[in-house]
Amino acid sequence: METDRRRGRGRAVRLSAPLGCAMVVLAGCGAMPVTGDVKAVDASQPGDSQVQVYAVPPREGAAPLEVVDGFLESMTSDDPAFGTTRKYLTVEAARTWKPSEGTTVLAKAPNRNGPTFHDKERGTTETTYVLTGEQVAAVDAESSYRPLAPTEYSQLLHLVKVKGADGKQEWRIDIVPDGLVLGQSDFKRLYRSVNKYYFAAGRPDSAPAMVADPVYVRNRTDPVTRMDTSTQTVRTLLKGPSNWLRPVVDSRFPAGTALKSGVTSLAPDDQNVLKVPLNKKADKVGPGACRMMAAQVLYTLRDLTSARVGQVELQGGQGPLCSLRADEAEEFAPDGGSDAPDSQYFVDDKGRVQRIPGPSKGSGDPEPVIGPFGTGAVAMSAVGVARDELRAAAVSVSQQHLYVSSLASESELGAPAVTSGATKAADRLSAPSWDGRGDLWVADRDPSGPRLLRLVDGEGEPQEVAVPDLDGGRIEALRMSADGVRIALRVSEDGHTTLKVGRVERHGSGETGTVSVEDLRQAAPQLADVTAVSWSGRSRLVVVGKEEGGVQQVRYVQADGYTSPSGVLPGVNQVTAVAAADDEQLPLMADTESDGIVKLSPGDNWQTVLKEGSSLVYPG
Repeated sequence: METDRRRGRGRAVRLSAPLGCAMVVLAGCGAMPVTGDVKAVDASQPGDSQVQVYAVPPREGAAPLEVVDGFLESMTSDDPAFGTTRKYLTVEAARTWKPSEGTTVLAKAPNRNGPTFHDKERGTTETTYVLTGEQVAAVDAESSYRPLAPTEYSQLLHLVKVKGADGKQEWRIDIVPDGLVLGQSDFKRLYRSVNKYYFAAGRPDSAPAMVADPVYVRNRTDPVTRMDTSTQTVRTLLKGPSNWLRPVVDSRFPAGTALKSGVTSLAPDDQNVLKVPLNKKADKVGPGACRMMAAQVLYTLRDLTSARVGQVELQGGQGPLCSLRADEAEEFAPDGGSDAPDSQYFVDDKGRVQRIPGPSKGSGDPEPVIGPFGTGAVAMSAVGVARDELRAAAVSVSQQHLYVSSLASESELGAPAVTSGATKAADRLSAPSWDGRGDLWVADRDPSGPRLLRLVDGEGEPQEVAVPDLDGGRIEALRMSADGVRIALRVSEDGHTTLKVGRVERHGSGETGTVSVEDLRQAAPQLADVTAVSWSGRSRLVVVGKEEGGVQQVRYVQADGYTSPSGVLPGVNQVTAVAAADDEQLPLMADTESDGIVKLSPGDNWQTVLKEGSSLVYPG
């Protein structure tokens, strides 16, 4: 079987074995099952995560190009410890190569060009190939993903002739970059996104809030650690938060805490209890901290549906440390909301705020909210509701004034909490958003002095929030995460409106504290224009936008910018706003120019809810 990587694409063979198992054999020939269908597949095509790919060593007398292709294909395999992959390298390169240093993700499998002109002049003892492609993402050594605007990728592979075990000269790679280089489809086949959980910094233990930190772990067994997916996930949790989130979250695990040596598999027993053996660093934790540690594990493994964890028991060197049931972990939820299902709120055609009761899941009859927003004392254009649903903030029709009022009792409408001095309505206030701490956020888009503002507890003097990385862009809209440590911003610059996610850093507390939004990251670099955005769950966004020259689409995007293959949602026409709840079982809602307010329930199609009305939101 001969490898062919013309145009950067390799050939492989998928072997469908009985019982639904399959494997892929790459570059070279090896032992194969004698039953089942054999068909050619493209190693760069999206594949079933259950398909295993086995590396094969270089054949005797392999030419330099064959060695390069075999090495690249072998990186896409489930090769234990990358032992076979290292056989394409010289002894020294095999010893020093670090595949776990990170992953370069290319749009397609890498092209390889060579040998170079100068290598042809040197003779037949060394040669160089250049790996090229379009890089679309990078995964660092902490397993954190970062999307990139497509950029040119270029790296060298240098080969020399070395003496093999039989004394014959063989081509091997002696200069190789650390980490893996994978096409996007291979990355999606080999890795899965999981959330590990930490606590929002600066909050007392009596009011903790979990923060999701997305990372990428290997499907099935990690080649380097030999750990299964659950164990890899717990291992990354114990290593601590990603660099991007580290300034705003805390872990209750003592520094140096790790799984007990030799642990490669974690699975719940027949009572759905997961026992996690830890090293001695965790032996002296108190009962309160231990429960919070167990909550971190429970939330982290909850996203792995195969785990079915009902209780976590942490074990130290001397036996059990503590245990926590899944129902007990609810006290650490991040949203700060009410116990009832979230209602939907919108502004009707007369500027009044109305509510669709939560238990109806978007199908109930609207009713005016309690207080001046429901009576229409001042006509409003946009609304934001606190997560406990006891207060709301609304922007006037002129978009010049922001008001705050109770939703729990009748009262008079007070003076505006924020006023914009911009001349045009489109340059005035954005729709407001509440975080899980009870703070209210709004953007003033005044060209003479654009500002991001925060009102502590939704009242008092608005504080200006610094956003150092805006670089001349203007915030058009914002949505706060439930945990209060991340903010999604629609930013206009250079004729486009893009989506960025920033880290909210707090210094001090209350009205004397300062807040800034740091390290803005592109969350959907593939979209040239973003129309609307909403948080959907703890680390996911629903985004409305279009690619350059494309049509509008609605898709789910991870907070780190990763888009899953199933992230694109059914089409709906002319969406101007979108709303999603932290509870992912509640319907996705959207404002449209042609069909009014529509909803999309899990497993269903878009349905019209209201022909009249706009600015529909969930609490937050």
